[in-house]
Amino acid sequence: MTTNTARNAAAADGILRQAGTGGTSVLIQDLSRAFGATRALDGLSIEIAPGELVALLGPSGCGKTTVLRIVAGFESADSGSVLVDGRDISSVHSSRRDMGMVFQSYSLFPNMTALDNVAFGLRMRKLGTAGRRKRAGELLDMVGLAAQAGQYPHQLSGGQQQRVALARALAIEPRVLLLDEPLSALDAKVRLQLREQIRTLQQRLGTTTLFVTHDQEEALSMADRVGVMREGKLEQIAAPDELYTDPATAFVAEFVGVMNRIPGGLLGAGTVAVLGGTVPLRDNEGRSLSLGGDTAVDVLVRPEGLRMELVPNGNGIVTTRTFLGSVTRVGVLLDGDVAVQIDKSSSEAGALAPGTAVSVTLPPEPVHVVPRRAAAS
Repeated sequence: MTTNTARNAAAADGILRQAGTGGTSVLIQDLSRAFGATRALDGLSIEIAPGELVALLGPSGCGKTTVLRIVAGFESADSGSVLVDGRDISSVHSSRRDMGMVFQSYSLFPNMTALDNVAFGLRMRKLGTAGRRKRAGELLDMVGLAAQAGQYPHQLSGGQQQRVALARALAIEPRVLLLDEPLSALDAKVRLQLREQIRTLQQRLGTTTLFVTHDQEEALSMADRVGVMREGKLEQIAAPDELYTDPATAFVAEFVGVMNRIPGGLLGAGTVAVLGGTVPLRDNEGRSLSLGGDTAVDVLVRPEGLRMELVPNGNGIVTTRTFLGSVTRVGVLLDGDVAVQIDKSSSEAGALAPGTAVSVTLPPEPVHVVPRRAAAS
């Protein structure tokens, strides 16, 4: 462990001892909210366990930020409630909810130093000058910015400003931490560093956290559970690996990660023909399904779920090759003008130049079969 890392960990441990480790439960219950004719939330319910980090993921306009603002007290729901440790706080003013919030835009006071920004919430709580400066200093040390305590926001990089904003949110020992796309304005390298730091601090402090993002990688890498939203409703909430490997709906399957959609043909008896083989037609519980014989279906499969071999006169032609490090993503045009993406280890992908004939096949698992009319849903 480096000196800086050890010092930051020690600072966090000290704050943890002060704050306690009990954690806070949050129950979002049947929330509905409309803005004119637009229904932002439609009976949404989520239960967050003490100390858990839940990420809400979804396309723009799906209602995820509205959820966060209602929990924070910045918006009111048309119906439904928010319970913290079993107490309904729906009518409690935002300033009295004991929640810390970190915004996308940092929202630091430009005329205050980093130390004074972090100490601001403590001053509002009437903590004495010595006490709040001591705690603000500890928080800045915890996020690795002790040396920048006397600098103003314009003297800090974007990543440093966001770390100050995080320290300010944590300074008041919030019962719940709310993160509203806090990393989207940062470059890729800083985003990666800061998301790891946020997750480490959140786990160390045990702060119950609700995190809104449109970035799949952020959600899957940081959260204990990820909720995928669509048009004001929760499509699925699950651990990241379950969400990826066992999506509950076609929307989740295609929204999370990369998914190929390959036309298939019903053979009856719960079987679908695809790519010269067959796959079982099952629901998410593994039970056989039966669709009408005239139902057109598509098979959904991840890039790593397809098999590809160099075969003259195969059923596909390589069109693109994208190096992603240990994996190379190969674009293939199948017979019938169906484009798919297939992941191969980079050590095996050297011979897969554009124009190469290949044979693409599909093992029985893992796949998802959906009615073709779901393509436009």
